[in-house]
Amino acid sequence: MKRGAILFVITAFVCAGITFGQAARVTPFASDFDDSVERTWLGPVYWSNPMQDWGVANGRIECVQSGGDRNVFLLTRHVDSRPGDLKMSVTIGRLNEDGKKLTEGYVGFKTGIQGEFDDYRDSAVRGDGFRVGMYTGGRLFVGRYDETVKKIEPPFQDITLTLEATPVSEDAYEVTLTATDKDGKQLSQAKRDDVAADWLHGGVALVCSNGKVKDMPEKRPTIDNGNWGFRQGTGRGGNVLFWFADWKVAGTKVDSYPQRAWGPILWSQYTLSENVLNLTAQMAPIGEGESQEVGLQTKGLLGWQTVAEAEMDPLSRTAEFKVKDWNDGKDTPYRVAYTFTQTDGTEKEVYFEGEVRENPKDKENLVVAGFTGNNDLGFPNNDFVKSVAWHDPDVLFFSGDQIYEGVGGYRIQTSPLEKAAVDYLRKWYLYGWAYKDLLKDRPSVAIPDDHDVYHGNIWGAGGKATPEGTWGAKAQDAGGYKMPPVWVNMVQRTQTSHLPDPYDPTPVKQGIGVYYTNMVYGGVDFAIIEDRKFKSAPRDMLPKAEIYNGWPQNPDFDAEKEADIEGAKLLGERQLAFLNDWATDWSHGERMKCVLSQTIFANVATLPEDEMSDAAVPRLRILDEGEYPPNDAPVSDFDSNGWPQRGRNEALRAIRKGLAFHIAGDQHLGSTIEYGIDEYRDAGFAVCVPSVSNVWPRRWYPQTPSENRIPGEPRYTGDFEDGFGNKITVYAVSNPTYTGLKPSRLYDRATGYGIVRFNRESRDIKIEMWPRLSDPSEGGEQYPGWPITISQFDNNDRTPWGYLPTVDVTGMDDPVVKVVDESSSEAVYAVRIKGTRWSPPVYESGSYTIMVGEPADGDFRSFPGIKAGRKAEQRLLKIKF
Repeated sequence: MKRGAILFVITAFVCAGITFGQAARVTPFASDFDDSVERTWLGPVYWSNPMQDWGVANGRIECVQSGGDRNVFLLTRHVDSRPGDLKMSVTIGRLNEDGKKLTEGYVGFKTGIQGEFDDYRDSAVRGDGFRVGMYTGGRLFVGRYDETVKKIEPPFQDITLTLEATPVSEDAYEVTLTATDKDGKQLSQAKRDDVAADWLHGGVALVCSNGKVKDMPEKRPTIDNGNWGFRQGTGRGGNVLFWFADWKVAGTKVDSYPQRAWGPILWSQYTLSENVLNLTAQMAPIGEGESQEVGLQTKGLLGWQTVAEAEMDPLSRTAEFKVKDWNDGKDTPYRVAYTFTQTDGTEKEVYFEGEVRENPKDKENLVVAGFTGNNDLGFPNNDFVKSVAWHDPDVLFFSGDQIYEGVGGYRIQTSPLEKAAVDYLRKWYLYGWAYKDLLKDRPSVAIPDDHDVYHGNIWGAGGKATPEGTWGAKAQDAGGYKMPPVWVNMVQRTQTSHLPDPYDPTPVKQGIGVYYTNMVYGGVDFAIIEDRKFKSAPRDMLPKAEIYNGWPQNPDFDAEKEADIEGAKLLGERQLAFLNDWATDWSHGERMKCVLSQTIFANVATLPEDEMSDAAVPRLRILDEGEYPPNDAPVSDFDSNGWPQRGRNEALRAIRKGLAFHIAGDQHLGSTIEYGIDEYRDAGFAVCVPSVSNVWPRRWYPQTPSENRIPGEPRYTGDFEDGFGNKITVYAVSNPTYTGLKPSRLYDRATGYGIVRFNRESRDIKIEMWPRLSDPSEGGEQYPGWPITISQFDNNDRTPWGYLPTVDVTGMDDPVVKVVDESSSEAVYAVRIKGTRWSPPVYESGSYTIMVGEPADGDFRSFPGIKAGRKAEQRLLKIKF
């Protein structure tokens, strides 16, 4: 193209109001709802707060639940800061014509909506703006009450509110709000000529709000929404219910962003294991009368072909696909297809596209990114997503608390069932909104933890229900699930339905499903387990402890000596059987093994000695780097997997059999430790990843330094016992430290993520711990103490009693070696060795069976009756394949 032609194209785009920021100017918006459309979800261009309190019916938007700050944010329009004009209008009417006087509140608009993190999604969920509308008493207002404005008399039906904003100076606008009836007759008008220009810059929304309406400040305050917990003034109550029709937005200040529309296919997540693709598409709450069929298509030489179809689950709004005999030797584009009923009643085929990556069997390093504690502080986590994408991980692991009760700011709704489901889905949708671009192109594992099912702590106790009529800590401490089983299954379906089939799908009590399973990918076999579902509740088992919210309140109770009791379960018999089977089964060609769970099996946390629970954590002062508190001590938090000790040790013995590494989260504190059972360092390594956003900044500062730590390393590293007496060796901890960055509550609380690199050739495991504030693309640094590199064989680091004859193999590289104790018929361990020669260690005298070969091919030979000797390399067991 010639230079002149290029200039002409650029000029044409500018004149048309299209900028290279992907926004098209001067594109009016007009809502268009057909009478036939009826559903909770308003459509792709809207975000409703909270979603379950809104709906489409009768050709209009309806607020069906009265409460504070109910609003509908327009995703595809943004009011720019440049000079210009803005015009919005909407027709409103009272929804419940019961003749009762309206409670205090208002109906109308918000303009200039901004969140804290400079993203339209944050603005839609957590932002605030300038209020303009009609008080429920009938008086119009522009940001503040004006008693001179004429009141409109009830009934409030078919009133058109029109907002017009025009500049009067560089810094101020005249804003006029006019109300007219259905015949165009003016009912009232409010006007101001001193509205700060900054109050118009941002998003726009419709509002139907119960509660006292505060006057807006003259200038926009510093944005600080708290971004956790419940927004003030958003509770349910009152009778302020209105409908909205014919919403229009126009003006020279308005930019159009059509690419911000979202839905009805929201995102996808998948796993690929043993040539089976499991993929789940997350849908919006579409209407019952609309199509429930969703298709999965792949692209090949003949174009797009449908390979699977699924009916959307009516509660979780998921469509789940299983495709067997998947060719995992190539990258395969896919798309989820759905025939969508648009707001105007017409149908349109819509798609969500991604790629199923080639199974990276030949890649040197399999890269796993680990996350936990996905609160909405920092949402939509653009900095975080950018940093993670730089690592280009092969697998994503979300270890729990993908949502918190306070996500989105409108408390929780626990009944009726449909409303409770949509309440959860709205919070869950924020997870997909933030991570969908990472999730669509790589396998991911997400497992729910306590907050995902509206618990502060949870002891699942085999799936039982908490005592009827209880809630909060009292219910939790008794064990079981507070929410109904159908709701719990809905949560699990959204997060885990794309996992491989469960090892044993038998439900637990109340019919609550299970998902513990394994996934073989890139030469690594991942065991995915459920820490919480089978775990005993401590309160009734340990009455002397006087447990409250998982913490012993009796100062005379010694958790190390008195908490280790018979009958207390951690993983339960079924999961232990699975782990023992999985650890010694190397029939899938895997080179290494890794356990994925919610929580590490230790309590790596300290508190000041006089504190009786971690309720103190949020108020503890964040320390400067190098500072050490004077009187911290290891704690006994029964929500951690340091308890029950016997169950913890049983799990570690099973994991040790496969020389498996352990990745977990939940504890909010990044750490790398080595487990000890009978002795220090006689079990495997574990990493706990830090929280994405952290409202509970735990720390590890034991008073007495370890006598066995690496010289020069911090005094909190080395050999310790946690508050339950469990042996742990601490190599690194990401204690929260003061950074001086804003917001402090995001950057000073040790937030971030973990990266684990499995090298299948060297059998090394490299552990990285990245602060949220560190950009790896700009040379950012990891938390002090990382990276840490270990060997696969360090995950069974017991001191041998002796050795079996050295296995010397010809005709096969890297065979599997399995050792069975003949006195118990139990496997001691199984591992795929590196090379062709290896001296199998054993840990007590006796007679053993050695099994050598390739179980995947059925060529696995047994050599029984072999006695252990004290020295290695002095006897040979030559095996020719």
